[in-house]
Amino acid sequence: MSSDDQPPHAAKPTLLFRALPSPNPLSAADRRALRAFAEQLTTEVAAGHAFLCLVTDDRELQRLNRTFLQHDYPTDVLSFPLASPNGGLGEIAISIERAAAQAAEFGHNLLDELRILMLHGLLHLTGLDHERDRGRMAQAERKWRHHFALPEGLIARSRRTAGAKA
Repeated sequence: MSSDDQPPHAAKPTLLFRALPSPNPLSAADRRALRAFAEQLTTEVAAGHAFLCLVTDDRELQRLNRTFLQHDYPTDVLSFPLASPNGGLGEIAISIERAAAQAAEFGHNLLDELRILMLHGLLHLTGLDHERDRGRMAQAERKWRHHFALPEGLIARSRRTAGAKA
């Protein structure tokens, strides 16, 4: 998107935290950091277009995955693009349980994994699709991951894992 596409009064992203495991793995500081990251994504990646991000449990992600994609299992992140007249891009849903497992598996903290998932989901909301775009999303994810000093992203991890299985 160009700067001409930016809405005159950019909306703020909305983060919802629902059905989190007990004890809650996110501190108040973590939540503030995620909100600040969502605002950075809105400004820097989405040209001022806001989005909604739900951070929830595996059960809810499995329900959403089954309902909308006919896949009956939990997943880490889902994106629901929405062309909105108010400039909103759509909604992202993230499983905190998948995020925690992936953070442990790849050796970084939960907050960084949530940021990786949020970035990945937002790139889908901007119209990129790593399964069909001949590497454009992978390139964008790499660029923004470097910009935000994030660990290896989803596309790079899946390619590395696929290469190890071949």
